[in-house]
Amino acid sequence: MRSVSPAIETLGLEREFGGGVKAVAGIDLAVAPGEVYGFLGPNGAGKTTTVRMLVTLLRPTGGRATVAGFDVATQPGEVRRRIGVALQEAALDLLMTGRELMELQATLHGIAPRDVRGRAADLIQRVGLEQAAERRVGTYSGGMRRRLDLAMALIHAPEVLFLDEPTTGLDPVSRLTLWDEVRRLRDEGTTVFLTTQYLEEADQLADRVGIINAGRIVAEGTPAALKAEVGMPHLDVTLAGEAPDIAGAQAAVAAIGPCRVAPDGVHFSIGVREGAAAIAPVVRALDEAGIEVEGIELVRPTLDDVFVEKTGRHLEGAGSGAAAVPGDEEPQAEAVA
Repeated sequence: MRSVSPAIETLGLEREFGGGVKAVAGIDLAVAPGEVYGFLGPNGAGKTTTVRMLVTLLRPTGGRATVAGFDVATQPGEVRRRIGVALQEAALDLLMTGRELMELQATLHGIAPRDVRGRAADLIQRVGLEQAAERRVGTYSGGMRRRLDLAMALIHAPEVLFLDEPTTGLDPVSRLTLWDEVRRLRDEGTTVFLTTQYLEEADQLADRVGIINAGRIVAEGTPAALKAEVGMPHLDVTLAGEAPDIAGAQAAVAAIGPCRVAPDGVHFSIGVREGAAAIAPVVRALDEAGIEVEGIELVRPTLDDVFVEKTGRHLEGAGSGAAAVPGDEEPQAEAVA
């Protein structure tokens, strides 16, 4: 059976800046065609530098990387023809209309003149901007500009799409619209390399997740597999009464799963691989033992738990719908000529 080459592959990829600072310290990645790969890391971890190397804006100082089968250092032109890039700060001419910008982008990518108008119109409609196509971009909201930037990145039907924190600062409706578009792109076979500060976003969209810390990959796998590494789901049980029989409660549920008692002697947790299906047996066992329950809650490991275990800190956007203020992650990158 013929093997399929990765859409993105790095082998020992490094980037060192002046003064011996290694922003990326030898990473290995292999992203399959048609996969959504979520790339996470705290500020300063090296994720922005990695993306800049993959999109040919920065030369590696060690190792190698290929995108769509072409080397980013020795064949940057071939790489650029096959990728779409939507960075955090969209470089949009605010005096042009959405349609004019899209048609200009199509022309710059060498799309046949007879196809320019139709291709631009199709993508404007696809991202839900048809009602604003004739308006100047300067009148667009932040979410509209982000959607227009995505449409521009798709104008030449790229094999690989790089999205750098595409929903930072967006309202919930705009965020969900972009999520739907990412899913549609995956279904159409486009490879998506997604950096995000929202763990929920990675959990919802990514087929696999890679976590970078201090320039190295510290965890990689499907969201489900990474969460399973951290621990099984558990039930948090709160017993009723002033002096509940915590020892009796533990004995009653010992056959269901491992227990851990909280220091307050009122709460305890039970590890339950079967998740919600274990609630009824736990309630029944405690009831038969004559122990009254005040509350019971199913808690599943999250990507935030994984992130904390692997990096020692929470991701900046974890657990918040608000956008973090964008800032420079690493030393300023020099462009590749």
